[in-house]
Amino acid sequence: MKRFYALSAALFVVALHAQELKPPVAKKVPKSVTMFGDTRTDDYGWIRDKTSADAIAYLQGETAYADAFMKPTEPLQKKLYDEMLSHVKQTDVNVPWRKGDYLYYTRTEEGKQYPIYARKKGADGAEEIVIDVNKLAEGQKYMSVNEYEPSDDGNLLAYSIDKTGYREYELHVKDLRTMQDLPDTAARTYSAAWAADNKTIFYSMANDAKRRYRIYRHVLGGADDALIYEEKDEMYDVDVERSRSGDWIFLTTDSKTTSEVRTIPARDPMAMPRIVMPRKENLKYYHDHRGENFYIMTNDAGINFRIASVPVSTPQQKNWIEVVPYRKAVKIESINLFANHLVATEREGGLSQLEIFDLRNGTSHRIRMAEPAYALAPSQNREFNTSIFRYVYQSMVTPLTTYDYNMDARDQTLLKRNEVPNYDPAKYTMERIFATASDGVKIPMAVVYRKDLNPHGVNPLWLTAYGSYGSSTNATFSASRLALLDRGFVYAIANIRGGGEMGKEWHEAGRMMTKKNTFTDFIASAKHLIKEKYTSKDKLVISGGSAGGLLMGAVTNMRPHLFHIVLAYVPFVDVMNTMLDPTLPLTTQEYIEWGNPNERAAYVYMKSYDPYSNVQKKKYPTMLVRTSLNDSQVGFWEGSKWVAKLRANKTDHNPLLLKVNMGAGHGGASGRYDALKDLAFDYAFVLTQMGM
Repeated sequence: MKRFYALSAALFVVALHAQELKPPVAKKVPKSVTMFGDTRTDDYGWIRDKTSADAIAYLQGETAYADAFMKPTEPLQKKLYDEMLSHVKQTDVNVPWRKGDYLYYTRTEEGKQYPIYARKKGADGAEEIVIDVNKLAEGQKYMSVNEYEPSDDGNLLAYSIDKTGYREYELHVKDLRTMQDLPDTAARTYSAAWAADNKTIFYSMANDAKRRYRIYRHVLGGADDALIYEEKDEMYDVDVERSRSGDWIFLTTDSKTTSEVRTIPARDPMAMPRIVMPRKENLKYYHDHRGENFYIMTNDAGINFRIASVPVSTPQQKNWIEVVPYRKAVKIESINLFANHLVATEREGGLSQLEIFDLRNGTSHRIRMAEPAYALAPSQNREFNTSIFRYVYQSMVTPLTTYDYNMDARDQTLLKRNEVPNYDPAKYTMERIFATASDGVKIPMAVVYRKDLNPHGVNPLWLTAYGSYGSSTNATFSASRLALLDRGFVYAIANIRGGGEMGKEWHEAGRMMTKKNTFTDFIASAKHLIKEKYTSKDKLVISGGSAGGLLMGAVTNMRPHLFHIVLAYVPFVDVMNTMLDPTLPLTTQEYIEWGNPNERAAYVYMKSYDPYSNVQKKKYPTMLVRTSLNDSQVGFWEGSKWVAKLRANKTDHNPLLLKVNMGAGHGGASGRYDALKDLAFDYAFVLTQMGM
């Protein structure tokens, strides 16, 4: 009883404090545009100007209001932070991977935000610290490492860093014998690959719109890098990688629907790229190499892909020989090729599979998984002449686990299961359930909760989803999620259409002119959870980020009374204005995902679900929105304009908060402790608004 009174008093203080605060009111500067006889008026377009003192002041004002609103919850935030941190092994070492004579790994140290990259020459060798990201981050608000590629002889490292979150990666070369950076650098890079001579690097470069459009060749010590390929079609990106065999450099040009591959012998880096097969609309193909053959993953027989091989000397499509046939129910997502084996990462029935093909005798088998829903993926596999395949596995109750699988003996060795202090997996359980969409399609959901909780006891429930780009949202483990589960939450992931969980058809059924299936699938999932008494409308929390933020905006407009609390992270909610601006990163390439609003039919359809365009005078749920000033994928102004418009139109008194990270990009804070503090803020918001 004392606990109840203390909690009630705390909630009263939070509510009283909130009533005393006044949220920022953004000024209106109307700007109208007419297309196809339809006039759209944007009152808040001025917020987009990053150089505007008024815009920055508004963002800072919103964040200050959110912090002030949450001031009474600071003890709860601290409690949540400490609790989540108690589930983190702060000083830890990842499983090493081998390349040449060295074992490479990362490790963390207690109190330090970032990992340390290190290596040893053999298992008993002395540690050599290659990159201490904590030192790189000194004086920076943000720091991340992207590329990390040792040369064949182990003497050099090509690595790239991002200091703002804007995905403008600087490529550097470090001499691993002296641990000193060489003067060789390049700006705005993405992928990179060494040639076999240990002195030539190929790298991709992005333009102002963040499109990876050029491949350069750099020779160490050289001043002028050679442009060896430029992709002029704005619908395509181009990247570079080296085959695991080490023999070939692949330049892969890729759009949402079509791809094209060029090759360079790794031992002849001065050779010009040779095209394998000219692009053909709607044909996708990707290359790897083994012996005298290229191996090709292609959709030429069906949208879920098959695998073929072809002689290196005559790689034309007419010479492709089938290795793994097209299977309608099985989507091949990627292949890993070794001297004697091919490993296909697949999806069937909404679950990931690893299928091993012995290329010597044509036999195949899968690695079997026991749990009802899980996530698995290839890990670091740098060696070609090996029978060992490394992969990682996890579920909503099983922490990330690394295995070495012997492809000949068909057995595996557990190398490491991430230690989660103060966690007993026996206290938690998960299940896989299905909602029924309005057209009868079954929508998979993964659900986790404590075993001592009645899952059908109308509990607080957190539902999340993504549903775009054919990307799959897997049933992964989260140590921080324990703070919710231990407070009686059920946590659910919905695999809605637009994602890739059920194959390429699943994506096709939720993009372009079928995009609304994504939103109605999510609503059906929420209604199913309510119907089955997992939760109720007044206990339902929903969240999504980026394109998942579009989902949050759309369903909030469509069914505002169905959800109690909405959390939208870097949300893509200003669909019409963004997709009508070809100067923005990603816009033109994404016509194939959303549609081109310069075409009347697409314009009408996209506007009908655009969250920003469809804000109305009505009641909205309690909401928390997060954006980042340096976000290159979803502009900071999208969520910010959305909040401004919601404030001017919502007819309720439910809290609406906007938090803007002024020193990060799409993924939010880069430091692990900073990210945990942000999550503690979000959890505290949810718990107090739920009356918990």
